[in-house]
Amino acid sequence: MSAFDNSEYETARQQYEDEAKKRWGHTDAYKESRAKTSGYSKDKWNDVLGGLNGVFAEFAACRNGGDGADSEKAQQLVKKLQDYITLNFYYCTDDILAGLGQMYVCDERFKKNINSNGEGTAEFASEAIKIYCKK
Repeated sequence: MSAFDNSEYETARQQYEDEAKKRWGHTDAYKESRAKTSGYSKDKWNDVLGGLNGVFAEFAACRNGGDGADSEKAQQLVKKLQDYITLNFYYCTDDILAGLGQMYVCDERFKKNINSNGEGTAEFASEAIKIYCKK
């Protein structure tokens, strides 16, 4: 018997995987992500997700430091996010990134998770992404 009951986490993870497959299973990005992440160990997943959260923590610090979503610092963070997604999941085009930026504020699960770095972080990142993708 394990010290922690992670059945709730496993159920939620499976629901997210099923939802992603249903929504994006036909795309090259989904197929690339499945191929790239299928060999990730639990530790690797923790590292990758921790790194992703770290990028959002940088967005929070940028916002809290008074930078606007259009600032050079914020725009560099968008590029860092895009590169991180490409490195760890799938080739993240500007179109995909723009869609993610919208999802970060429209999907309450993403918004809540990103805003764990500070209220308004999801909105700030989303706006920075929108500006970046219009260039």
